Amino acid sequence: MTATTTAAESQPFQAEVAELLHLMVHSVYSETDIFLRELISNASDACDRLRYEAIAAPELIADGAPPKIRIVPDKKANTLSVVDSGIGMDRQELIDNLGTIARSGTKSFLARLTEARDGAGLIGQFGVGFYAAFMVAERIVVLSRRAGADQAWVWSSSGGSGFEIAPAGEEDARRVTRGTEIVLHLKKEAQKYLETYEIERIVRAYSDNIQFPIELQPEEGEPRQINSASALWQRPKSELTPEDYRQAYQSIAGAFDDPAMTLHYRAEGRQSYAVLLFSPSTKPFDLFEPARKGKVRLYVRRVFIADDADLLPAYLRFIRGVIDSEDLPLNISREMLQNNPQLAQIRNAVTGRVIGELENLGDKAPEAFGKIWDAFGPVIKEGIWEDYERREKLLSLSRFTTTAGEKRSLKQYVDDLKPNQTEIYYLTGEGIERLKSNPKLESATARGIEVLLLTDPVDAFWTAAPLDFGGKPLKSLSQGNVDFALIPLLDDKADDRKQETDADEAATIAVIKDALGDRVSDVRASRRLTSSASCLVAGGDGRDRALDRLLAMQNKGSATRPVLEINLRHPLVAAIAGAKDAAADLSLLLLEQAQILDGELPEDPAAFAGRLNQLVLRGLAKG
Repeated sequence: MTATTTAAESQPFQAEVAELLHLMVHSVYSETDIFLRELISNASDACDRLRYEAIAAPELIADGAPPKIRIVPDKKANTLSVVDSGIGMDRQELIDNLGTIARSGTKSFLARLTEARDGAGLIGQFGVGFYAAFMVAERIVVLSRRAGADQAWVWSSSGGSGFEIAPAGEEDARRVTRGTEIVLHLKKEAQKYLETYEIERIVRAYSDNIQFPIELQPEEGEPRQINSASALWQRPKSELTPEDYRQAYQSIAGAFDDPAMTLHYRAEGRQSYAVLLFSPSTKPFDLFEPARKGKVRLYVRRVFIADDADLLPAYLRFIRGVIDSEDLPLNISREMLQNNPQLAQIRNAVTGRVIGELENLGDKAPEAFGKIWDAFGPVIKEGIWEDYERREKLLSLSRFTTTAGEKRSLKQYVDDLKPNQTEIYYLTGEGIERLKSNPKLESATARGIEVLLLTDPVDAFWTAAPLDFGGKPLKSLSQGNVDFALIPLLDDKADDRKQETDADEAATIAVIKDALGDRVSDVRASRRLTSSASCLVAGGDGRDRALDRLLAMQNKGSATRPVLEINLRHPLVAAIAGAKDAAADLSLLLLEQAQILDGELPEDPAAFAGRLNQLVLRGLAKG
């Protein structure tokens, strides 16, 4: 590249970029091939943007030349160039796109990058693909001219603390009339990327489905196209192999794992559109970003329109792929996308197909579905709360860890109901093992009643909706009254109703209420407990205990006062009414141990420790 005629202006990198480049320059990745895929992907996006903007401004492609991508290795100069005839960048766009990283995921990326042994799977997921080139280049020069602009600009950097930018010289400006040329001055250890066979291998592996021609310009001979440049989703399924789909998934999603599910079909009728969708088998980094944006791209007659058109509901945001419509107008704006009735119909139909395919996978390929559920189950369960129309289907699709096993469906649960059992029982909390030892399970366990053990934060929300499955309502063991009296015990000798107690129910409850005051909303005898002394539950009309705690932690509502349930057959409870001086301490101890069993801290841990010590010392003195 020739020198510019105007002095270059130096500018510093944004702090996150400088940190990222430091990691790149010092070779944090073992698999450096990915840099070329990222540059080609960026070039393809630039060509897409040109075609899109040319709909409203045809003069941008007045020369009639179709957009394409060219790769030029030069062994003598030790450079590799990636050139596109796309939309190009002006001075400010070069600064904004190559000098800063605006995406909120950058800090998360850097944190995970420094922790990962090999971060190859992270590149391309955080909008930092261009900087991957510094893995192989000691210096990068970018020459770009915005389509329709008179001035071309040169950006250059050696991956240090900043970059230089200047107007392009006359020769450079003549060479790039529209688009971007990226010249990599390669490191000594990266010279293999000047070999044509290496370039072709990488393009076939990662970029074969890029819809624009990718030409390789050898040092001798004519340029030749090295990718298929076909919209794979428009091709018949009969022409495609599993490997074609795998490569398409990795190219479209910028991923390295294999798809756990592939959905490819063409809809005909009132609307015509092609669909190629994949479910990843591992979690992407941004799965729980607050925006909950989807990653399905919208095309209209193979012209890229948007990658954030909300083509699927938020609870299916892990799905990756393409929907290509034959009927939508090419000049549809992003604002029009929000209210377009045709797009709403496509969204509704495709959502149904995705859920149907997941159901089919669950029935016929449980191992593949298990991978999806392990990675995205918490996200799918968001739909139980949000999508009333498909609530029954999503409940059927869901898999649960229960007291009877793992990955249990509600159909399996209902098929195994105990005699006289009319409800589906669940318990929410922070961990499976903690839930398994929760005293609220005791009476259910004694009768062999299966209980769903729900540990995802979202479980506290979707279970707040009035739910039933197969005519059986879902019931929390942490809320309201629970009576298993009609369900037979596994061991009739352990019937808690036949165990006598000397405790006076009314007197005991009165003493405990007096000691606890407004710490609880009520004290009552428990039908849930068989061996533990006490537990905390929510009132029949109150929020479930797990949801109450979650909202209180997020300052979205004050915690409501719980109900203390006591087991009158427990010796500690039976002793309270006649304990006189120790009654208040014993009552508080019942409350505090119930809080601890629920994963909470007592209101005053120091007072709890002191109270417990005093009771232990009294027992030792009597002994």
